Amino acid sequence: MFKLNLKIALRNLWKYKGYTAINIFGLSVGLASCILIFIFVRYETSYDKDYVNSDRIYRVTSQWKYPDGNEFFSQGTPQPLAPAMRNDFSQFEKVAAIQQEGGIIKVRSQNGKPEIKTAEDVFYAEPAFFEIFDYKWLSGNPNQSLKEPNSVVLTEKTAKTYFGSWQNAIGKSINFQNKTDFKVTGVVEDYTPNTSFPLNIIFSYATYENKNSKSWTSVSSNSECYVLLKKGATIAELEKPLKQFIKKYYVEKGTGEENHAFQPLSDIHHNDSYGNFASNITSIKQLIGISIIGLFLLLTACINFINLATAQAISRSKEVGVRKVMGSRRKQLIWQFLSETSLITFIALLFACVLTELALPAMENLLGSNVSFGLFTHPIIFVFLFTLLIVVSFLAGLYPAMVMSGFSPALAIKNRVSTANAGGVGLRKTLVVVQFAITAILIVSTLVIIKQMSYIRDKSLGFDTQSIAMISVPMDSVSQLKLNTLKSQILGQKGVKSVAYNSAAPSSQNNNETSFSYNSSKNADFQVNTKLADEEYFNTFGLPLLAGRVLSKSDTIKEFVVNETLLKKLNVKNPNDAIGKIIGLWGVKGPIVGVVKDFNNYSLHDGIAPIAIFSRKKNYAYLAIKLESKELVGTLKEIEKTFNATFPDYVYDVNFLDDEITNYYTTERIMGTLFKVFAGVVIFISFIGLFGLISFIATQRTREIAIRKVLGASNLELIKMLNSSFLWMVLIANMLAWPVAYIFINQWLAGFQYKIDLSIWPFVLAMLISMGITLVTVTLRSYRAAKANTIDALKYE
Repeated sequence: MFKLNLKIALRNLWKYKGYTAINIFGLSVGLASCILIFIFVRYETSYDKDYVNSDRIYRVTSQWKYPDGNEFFSQGTPQPLAPAMRNDFSQFEKVAAIQQEGGIIKVRSQNGKPEIKTAEDVFYAEPAFFEIFDYKWLSGNPNQSLKEPNSVVLTEKTAKTYFGSWQNAIGKSINFQNKTDFKVTGVVEDYTPNTSFPLNIIFSYATYENKNSKSWTSVSSNSECYVLLKKGATIAELEKPLKQFIKKYYVEKGTGEENHAFQPLSDIHHNDSYGNFASNITSIKQLIGISIIGLFLLLTACINFINLATAQAISRSKEVGVRKVMGSRRKQLIWQFLSETSLITFIALLFACVLTELALPAMENLLGSNVSFGLFTHPIIFVFLFTLLIVVSFLAGLYPAMVMSGFSPALAIKNRVSTANAGGVGLRKTLVVVQFAITAILIVSTLVIIKQMSYIRDKSLGFDTQSIAMISVPMDSVSQLKLNTLKSQILGQKGVKSVAYNSAAPSSQNNNETSFSYNSSKNADFQVNTKLADEEYFNTFGLPLLAGRVLSKSDTIKEFVVNETLLKKLNVKNPNDAIGKIIGLWGVKGPIVGVVKDFNNYSLHDGIAPIAIFSRKKNYAYLAIKLESKELVGTLKEIEKTFNATFPDYVYDVNFLDDEITNYYTTERIMGTLFKVFAGVVIFISFIGLFGLISFIATQRTREIAIRKVLGASNLELIKMLNSSFLWMVLIANMLAWPVAYIFINQWLAGFQYKIDLSIWPFVLAMLISMGITLVTVTLRSYRAAKANTIDALKYE
């Protein structure tokens, strides 16, 4: 029976080649898109899942709730938190602190090989970190390799880069910041791309200079703490001990509204309230959004199939009548038609796999050069493909099979089967409305996403971001003696407008929050974001003052410039009233000498923090240079020569500020691109199906069109007749789609602190686009039907 059904199915597919081609093409494009979405979602949800104890691993995060109801979140923790939690929580099996820093790695020349110098992110980690996270060790072990000061663990790839092979690396030394030599005591396997922990160079925490800090009032986003719960312990058990912990170390010491929480490892890649070492966040909300598009794609492809199959049912009515007269039961006919659908779906799935393979390099390029996808690299892909085959076959094929197998043999053989009993005009219209509603939702969403991303690119952050080069500078005491010389030399070069030393640009992912006092000995009930900079910082970044003056020249903390938000939280309404008031932080007090206009110190997802800017030379990590845009290339070459002459042992590492700010929105760029592409695919599939449907309708109404022409109807009137019903369906679909699109877009925009005002125009434009494409598609096919020879249609009547 299966062989017979297959043979009949192949014959029918060949007989109705146009119908087959439209269905296979539409299904294959839709299925390929669904496969790509599945691969993307599976990759994003696989982050940090490979660790044995992943369900028991938590990150300690910091939170502040301000009196005005606003909250601030940080992945960072105070330096003394890890040892305190190790001591106070019996529910933890392990506690580990880890600190991120940037600097210069130097590997001295050996065996005739040249010296290697690179700028790298490095990490100081306690030995317990590698007991919490089960890395595979090629050499060494977590208990011993990071126990002693001045020891370092490298990944296999890093060890090969520096020493030729990981075996050669053991026992060798690398130098950090031209200051400390570290002995390689272990090598671990390379991390996978889907990780929040891109650790290449891990120093022993015993070497970290600030490991014994007692300050509970200062939090850096680069300092994180991880805990491993004991087996059988639950996160709910930590609620009471955590309250006691907060009271002991914060409330009783009067340090403000600090709080902590335990974030599951599985949440780190998906929670956009916090950052991570990989600077890579994809929220669950965004994954749900792209998954819904995948569902829309499936529905659209299946609706196409149902519409075309039921429209074609009349042409196969005689076949059904003859089969029934010959003894075929309805059940057998249903299986026959389902076999045809399954065969079409299977062929479409094969084409879809080819299209997916062709599209995978583009997706890899979108996500980054270190990401590699393969269609059949994971067993779950096969399960997904088989599920697609079954679901689409039944979803698309069951209703047309029920309709066609239900024809009356007598009516079918006499050619008395009409459009009304061939699947129901009402259902086909409903399906077309649903299809166009989906299309309208995606058009509106795509238009709003494009507008929001354009708004983000163009919105002023409150400071100058164009043509500003950020150059990393050495922070050791010897190098700092040369900073003034370097600054004066660069200032004298052609194409340089201004130069400023600083710890971070006005907007940066490297942030430090600390407690402070305002005009009293008591700490304020919120924390302040610190920016360390010299007197040229304001001119270089174009930060306008509202009151007072900029910082005077100083190498140490002497005075402060604050922003508007800090004064608002202190209930100081007039900026001039703050001038001369005393701020105390880090054990030092000084007057406020200026108030700067608010600027965005985070991405546009977040609000503006209270900020204090002050001088402290030993914390300057960057040299910001404002350049003439026309002289960029030549000026940068001269700057590089000057820098290398001043610091021959350091690596010249330069980035442009506007590029760094663009990187804040990498996830939005990726999701926006995927959204636009797949929305375009849905629109394409919808109108492919529309073309096929109008073709069959025109064929079915050939005699009606011919009679109308004989009775005097013009071609334009016939085209208007065929267009009118579709345009009404598109109009109804848009009216139904608007509320759904509004809810969806509002949810997406809620993730931005700064966003566009949602107007009526994206909705109106979506309707005009869908109606325009419908008009063009239906008109082209209607014109062919209207121009057909009436004699050919009526000669047998």
